[in-house]
Amino acid sequence: RRPFIGGNFKCNGSLDFIKSRVAAIAAHKIPDSVDVVIAPSAVHLSTAIAANTSKQLRIAAQNVYLEGNGAWTGETSVEILQDMGLKHVIVGHSERHRIMGETDEQSAKKAKRALEKGMTVIFCVGETLDERKANRTMEVNIAQLEALGKELGESRMLWKEVVIAYEPVWSIGAGVVATPEQAEEVHVGLRKWSAEKVCAEGARHIRIIY
Repeated sequence: RRPFIGGNFKCNGSLDFIKSRVAAIAAHKIPDSVDVVIAPSAVHLSTAIAANTSKQLRIAAQNVYLEGNGAWTGETSVEILQDMGLKHVIVGHSERHRIMGETDEQSAKKAKRALEKGMTVIFCVGETLDERKANRTMEVNIAQLEALGKELGESRMLWKEVVIAYEPVWSIGAGVVATPEQAEEVHVGLRKWSAEKVCAEGARHIRIIY
C-alpha cells in the first residue's frame, strides 16, 4: 500500500497564507512512492492549485455534494471539482456530522458518487469521548463504514480508491492524540471488517490512516 499523508486546513487561511504554504510544501522533493494531499477551503482551491508547482502534491476538496450539477445553493458537485482538476475529496468529516447534521448515509452517498466519477475519497470515521468511555469505539466506527458498504457493495474497483481516515472526535482540537496502541486497535478492527465484508484481497489495498 502506498503511504498517504494528508492535511486539512478546515475553515482557515488567507490567500497569502495558502499561496505561501502550498509553495513551501511543493518545494520539497516528495517521493514518487508517497501520496501527499492537502485540503484548503473551497474558496481557496483555485489559489492552491495555481500555487502548486509539484506533480506529487495533490489538492483535495473538504466536501462534495451527493448530486450532480443543479439548484443546490452553497454546494459543490463532483463535476465542478473535476473541472478544476481535483482528484481527491474528503467525505464524512466529524465536523460535518456534528455541526452540519450530515448523516452516515449522506456521507456514504457522497462517497459513492465521487468514487463512481473516478475520484479518490478520504472517508472519515471516528468516535466521541462518551462513545469510547462506553466501550462503543468499534461499534461506532464500523457503523460508519457499514453505511459506505451498503452503497459500494463488494466493488473492488471502488473500494481501492477509498482511504479510510480514522480521527477520534475526542482528540480534535483538544490537544490530545490517540496513542499508537489506540489507533492501531481501531485500524486492525477496520481492516478486519473490510476483509470480512468487502473481500480479503480488497482489504489489503485499502489504506487506513490516522
